[in-house]
Amino acid sequence: MATERTLSIIKPDATKRNLTGKINAKFEDAGLRIIAQKRIQLTKAQAGKFYEVHAERPFYDELCEFMASAPVVVQVLEGDNAIAKNRDVMGATNPADAAPGTVRAEFAESVGENSVHGSDAPETAAVEIAYFFSGLELVG
Repeated sequence: MATERTLSIIKPDATKRNLTGKINAKFEDAGLRIIAQKRIQLTKAQAGKFYEVHAERPFYDELCEFMASAPVVVQVLEGDNAIAKNRDVMGATNPADAAPGTVRAEFAESVGENSVHGSDAPETAAVEIAYFFSGLELVG
């Protein structure tokens, strides 16, 4: 197994309901270590830059508005196969399709307000981590 790092974002719908600790416990219980973490308030422009890969999609503006609507918790998770493991812990994007016990099955309010974001590949993870964290902030 390869040790990897992945970006995780606890989204506004979850931070508003004070679910950060419960969500982090799921990551840690799955064997992921939180090696960097901070609570921030994104502007719509910052959210837009982060999600620019989706700029042509119909949900882009709504996504950016949502991500700027309340604080988020950005963090770097590390562990064996961290990207796949994090995606398993998060569950399917649509909470109705998410497996029992996953973050989205337990906490997501809708497809759009689905409580968490996670990187989908090593290349994406590297770019996403660098968007929010300097190398000095990654304490592994």
